[in-house]
Amino acid sequence: METVGLTPYALARRDRPAVLVDVVYEGETFTELFTLIRDWIEQEREPWSVVRRKLSFVGVTIRRKTSPNTERWHQHAAWTRTLPASAVANVSLDPGVWSYFGDHQVKLTRSLRPDLWTAAAEGPGRDERTRQALVEAAALVAYGRSPAGRQAVARAIGRDPALSQSWLRSLVTSLTTG
Repeated sequence: METVGLTPYALARRDRPAVLVDVVYEGETFTELFTLIRDWIEQEREPWSVVRRKLSFVGVTIRRKTSPNTERWHQHAAWTRTLPASAVANVSLDPGVWSYFGDHQVKLTRSLRPDLWTAAAEGPGRDERTRQALVEAAALVAYGRSPAGRQAVARAIGRDPALSQSWLRSLVTSLTTG
């Protein structure tokens, strides 16, 4: 976290929140990560009242039927209630797409399960599947950065009923004007 500028000191002095994104099944990795960050903030004696506004978590989840009875990963994680309500969000994907990203896509970095956080870093594999995954990742990033890609994402989001939420309208605006 220090390497990417997410120390307690840096978080307390950021202009905008740091957004942590993960493919989420039950949210256990986010819980572990939040606990690690919270303990680090306390150890470094940075003001939690400031830092809590500089963290956001986005869970990429499986799209399920929308109803009051549908459980979401963050509803049972007590730590999420220590952050502003807007700091925890979900982006849901079609189950097949989520499964591709969460279960089947070749990983280019090691898994970041909590039990591996302090393990020595390994590089990506050098086999053909990994090379193809690198090509796919580079193509997706290039498309996402292109005006056509940004407009396609904005159009897709624009059809979503969640567009009534102000954060999503702001995202669409930044995609179409950025």
